[in-house]
Amino acid sequence: MTRPTGRPAALAAAPALRAPAPGWATEADVVVVGSGVAGLTVALRCAAAGAKVTVVTKARLDDGSTRWAQGGIAAALGEGDTPEQHLDDTLVAGAGLCDEQAVRALVTEGPDAVRRLIATGARFDADDTTGEILLTREGGHHHRRIAHAGGDATGAEISRALVEAVRAAGIDTVENALVLDLLKDGSGRAAGVTLHVMGEGRRDGVGAVRAGAVVLATGGMGQIFSATTNPAVSTGDGVALALRAGAEVSDLEFVQFHPTVLWLGPEAEGQQPLVSEAVRGEGAHLVDADGVRFMRGQHELAELAPRDIVAKGIMRRMRERGAEHMYLDARHFGAAMWERRFPTILAACRAHGIDPVTEPIPVAPAAHYASGGVRTDLRGRTTVPGLYACGEVACTGVHGANRLASNSLLEGLVFAERIAEDIGERIAEDVTAGAESAGREPPAEQTGPSAPGGASGEAPPLASEAPLFASEARYEIQHIMTHGAGVLRSAESLARAAERLERVQDDAVAQLRRDGKTAEPGVETWEATNLHLVARVLVAAALRREETRGCHWREDRPERDDAAWRRHLLVTLRPDGALDVRSTDSEAFPPSTTPRAETESRP
Repeated sequence: MTRPTGRPAALAAAPALRAPAPGWATEADVVVVGSGVAGLTVALRCAAAGAKVTVVTKARLDDGSTRWAQGGIAAALGEGDTPEQHLDDTLVAGAGLCDEQAVRALVTEGPDAVRRLIATGARFDADDTTGEILLTREGGHHHRRIAHAGGDATGAEISRALVEAVRAAGIDTVENALVLDLLKDGSGRAAGVTLHVMGEGRRDGVGAVRAGAVVLATGGMGQIFSATTNPAVSTGDGVALALRAGAEVSDLEFVQFHPTVLWLGPEAEGQQPLVSEAVRGEGAHLVDADGVRFMRGQHELAELAPRDIVAKGIMRRMRERGAEHMYLDARHFGAAMWERRFPTILAACRAHGIDPVTEPIPVAPAAHYASGGVRTDLRGRTTVPGLYACGEVACTGVHGANRLASNSLLEGLVFAERIAEDIGERIAEDVTAGAESAGREPPAEQTGPSAPGGASGEAPPLASEAPLFASEARYEIQHIMTHGAGVLRSAESLARAAERLERVQDDAVAQLRRDGKTAEPGVETWEATNLHLVARVLVAAALRREETRGCHWREDRPERDDAAWRRHLLVTLRPDGALDVRSTDSEAFPPSTTPRAETESRP
C-alpha cells in the first residue's frame, strides 16, 4: 500500500458542517477524539510524556465500541506461536491487500503492547494453577492466541482499566461531545477541533479545543446500515471530519459483516447482539435447520475460516434453503461452560427467548467492522499535517480486504503507541525550534471556516451545495445501504444506491434553495449528514471495485482479480462536494515492495 507522506492533501477542505460559532475554547497540546482502546492509549502515553491532553468523547468515557468487544485481543503469547505465524494468518485473511510492513509492526510489537495493557490494570482470564493467560482460537487463526477477560467481556475489562487509568492520571475529558470539524492554522496544519457538548458538565453547546496535534479515534460507521453490532454512536463522524478537512480515506468498500449475530427477526434494526467468534473457537458448529454442518468442505478451517468466507457460506446456505437465518449449535458445551466462558452472550440470548444450553442460536450476518478508513502511515499520520488516526476510524493497512478476528483491539494498542511516540518527538522538536526562534515573527493565526473567535462571532457561511440533512434521513440512508451495499452487492444494486443517495441530497439542496434554510443544526442532523457522506464514499468505492475480494462481495463479479484490482482506492472530497476517487498502482504490490506513485483514475 502506498503510504501517505504527512504532506497537505492536494485538495482544499470542503465546507464545514453548519453550526453556531464556538462559544467557548480551551487549549491542549493534544486533543484525542474518542475513548476506546485506541484513544485512551494515546491519551495515557502522551500524558505520561508530559503533554497536556484533552479527550473528547461522544458519550461517556466507557460507552464506545471497545466495551462491546467480546472475543478478545490477538497476540502471539502462547507456547509454539510466533509473530511470523500471526503475520501469515493476517495476510491470508486480508486477501492480498494488507500492507506487510504495517502487519509486521502489529504482530511484533503486539505482545509487549498487551503486557503494557496488563501493567495498566487490565485483567485477562488466567489459569488458576499456573497463572498463565488463557488463550482461545477464532476464525482465520491457526493457533490459540486470543486473550480474553471475563469469559466474553474482554472489551468491557479493557475499557474499565483504561478509563480508571485516565481518571487517575487527571487527564482532561469532555464527555457527551460530538466532534464537528477540524481547525487549521495558516499553514494548513491541524490546530484543534470544534465540538458540540450535549448539555453536560462545565461546558455546553458548540466550543473548540485548540491543539497542535489532533488524534481521531472515533470508532466505526456501522450505523450506515439498518442492522449492526455497532453502538448508536458509530456514525462515521471521524471519517466525515477527515474528508471535510481534505484528508484521504482508503478501502471503505471493505465492510466486514460478522457471520454470527443473533437473529431477531426480519424487521430488527439498530444495534444487534453479537455472538462472538470465540464460541466457534471453543467448538460450536454452524448448521442449517436440518442440523447439517454446511461449512465443512468450503474451507480447511470450516467454521473457523476467515469471517468473509463464513459470512458468504451462511448467505449461500440461506439462499439455497430459502431461509432467513442459520443456526449456531453449542448445546454440547453444557450449562457450566456457557455460564463460565460466555456469560454475556448467554444472558443476551436468554433475554431474547433463546437458551443456548438447550437449543441452537439463530444467527445471520450483520454489519460489524470497517476495514478501511482515514489513510495513515506507520505512525498514524494522515495526509493532513498534525492530524492522526488510529483504531477503526483509520486505515493503517493492517486489515487489507478483511480483518482477521481480534486484530482490532491489538491494532488500536500498537498504533496508538506509535502515534504517541511521534507526537512526543514532534513536541520536543517544536520546543527546541521555539527556543531558537524566540523573538522572531509569531506563528500564523488560526484560519478556516470553523476557526473560533472570528471578528463577527457569526456561524461560518453555509455553502449552497452542503446542507444539513433532516434527522429522518438517517433511516432512509440505512435502508438504502442495507439493500444496495450490504453483504451481497452488484453493479445494479450499487448504482441504485448511489442514485438514491444523490436524490436524498438533491431534495435537501432543493429545500435550501426554495426556503432559504436547511435542517437546523443539532446532533441528529449532524449525524445524518456524516452518515450520508460516508455512505456516498463507500458506494463509490464499491462500484469502482469490479471484483469480489475479502468482505467486498460483488455478485456480478464473483471472482477475485489480482491482475486488475490488487490495489487500493483512495477517496478525497472536493470543495464542491464531489468525490475524487483514485487507485494505487497495481504494480506496487506485493505490499512489502517499494511503493510506486499513485495514479489518477477518474470515475
